[in-house]
Amino acid sequence: MRYDVVIVGGGASGLACALTLASARGRGWEWAEGRRYLVLDTDRSDMNRALFKNVPGIPQGTTGRELLERIREQIKTYGGVDFLEDRVVRIDGERGKFKVKTEGEKEFESEFVVLASGFHRFEIECEGVEVVENPRSPKPGRVMIKHDEDYRVRDGLYVAGLLAGGSSMFSVASGIGVQVAINILSEWAGKPIVIHDVPEEG
Repeated sequence: MRYDVVIVGGGASGLACALTLASARGRGWEWAEGRRYLVLDTDRSDMNRALFKNVPGIPQGTTGRELLERIREQIKTYGGVDFLEDRVVRIDGERGKFKVKTEGEKEFESEFVVLASGFHRFEIECEGVEVVENPRSPKPGRVMIKHDEDYRVRDGLYVAGLLAGGSSMFSVASGIGVQVAINILSEWAGKPIVIHDVPEEG
């Protein structure tokens, strides 16, 4: 099956990326219509063990698991995003012709791939990926993937969240996921874009 973007990881950054991509639909942007996205996740995000008290706009005491479910439901209101629980083992190809292979022996094609699988380890076979120590981790042994200032590892391949070297905070990780989505949408649009909504006058 073919998707426009395959997102590897369904934590803060992966879901924020998917939400932003999906929210471009239905705005009259021809280049955004009919796009399909896939989130591949193993349900092992650190968010599952989190309790939030200092996230802007999120009620104090919200658990990470609750927040992940809310974001998934929010994504579904836009459509165009599929979710699959499976572990990615290999990524081959280049922009427009990526092949993403899973432990469950599924294979997906995509134009873009976003790596957002967290900073505990990176065990996916993928050409052009350089794994180094995460300098912002409060604990040793955490990793990140080297990238340019736009979170691009190489053409068509992006990294987001803690795996991009972000600090271990929900707002930071999700913000990088949003920025990666904006970068991809801007590539399709051929110019810098952002997505803002305003109340309808009435």
